[in-house]
Amino acid sequence: MSVAMPAVDISRALTRIAHEILERNGGAQSITLLGIPTRGAHLARRLAQSIATIEGVPTTDIASGTLDITMHRDDLRMRAPRALMPTVIPPAGIQGRHVILVDDVFFSGRTIRAALDALGELGRPKSVQLAVLVDRGHRELPIRADFVGKNLPTSRTQSVKVHLMELDGVDEVIIEEEVQG
Repeated sequence: MSVAMPAVDISRALTRIAHEILERNGGAQSITLLGIPTRGAHLARRLAQSIATIEGVPTTDIASGTLDITMHRDDLRMRAPRALMPTVIPPAGIQGRHVILVDDVFFSGRTIRAALDALGELGRPKSVQLAVLVDRGHRELPIRADFVGKNLPTSRTQSVKVHLMELDGVDEVIIEEEVQG
């Protein structure tokens, strides 16, 4: 196990992503951040706080919510059942807005494909952008991230774990070798 991103690097990456989101979208007025549970939801909240600080507005002025993708996954039969997470769309909604999907680790692209399907059921955004804390490569679908905290080239025998203070009591990204059984 090795620490690929300590807390200070995560904080720095989120601040940079917040600036990039604002620059690309001409400010925060027309953006909606949607975090993909579980860790993407916490990262979206942190991005909303950072954007609010940069813009000098209350965090409540930044449209932020969550998007559960469970029923849109293509691997439902291959995974253990899990409880549905709440989809929370902020009052500003998504219609005609720049929606930024937020996730922790970008891998095959299948989670984001499911998120795009789930988003399509809620309305029609002006654009959809993707912000990820870590891009580890190994894409199976032609999807790319617009905002990346850190590119971490990995092998398929490794796993990338994001630990966040809100859930795990520590902020860090670690790389582990998967045990071959």
